[in-house]
Amino acid sequence: MSSKIWMTAAAAAALALVVAPAAIPASATKVNGTVGPGFTIGLTKAGKKVTKLTAGKLTFVVSDKASIHNFALDGPNGFEKKLTDVSFKGTKTITLTLKKGTYKFYCEPHESTMFGNFKVS
Repeated sequence: MSSKIWMTAAAAAALALVVAPAAIPASATKVNGTVGPGFTIGLTKAGKKVTKLTAGKLTFVVSDKASIHNFALDGPNGFEKKLTDVSFKGTKTITLTLKKGTYKFYCEPHESTMFGNFKVS
């Protein structure tokens, strides 16, 4: 194989690595959040409702099915994170490091009825 073809193949392989979708870090626990399309919100791990998790890296895969809701997370020591915005509709993946404490996930516009809690130990 000529050196020009070899260099082209090497460049294509390097580009494929750069544009490949981000993978969930092997050390992170995956949890799935859903919000909408109705007035529902939830958080599951391996298909089961989340009530407690282990402290450390967690990858949240949030499926936001309505442009009138969002998925937000509050925790100890002033922890606040919007995982999706109200106008967003789609799926987002976010890896966070959670510390011990009680956390609340909720829809900001409908927080009084759309929320859940879990503990991190």
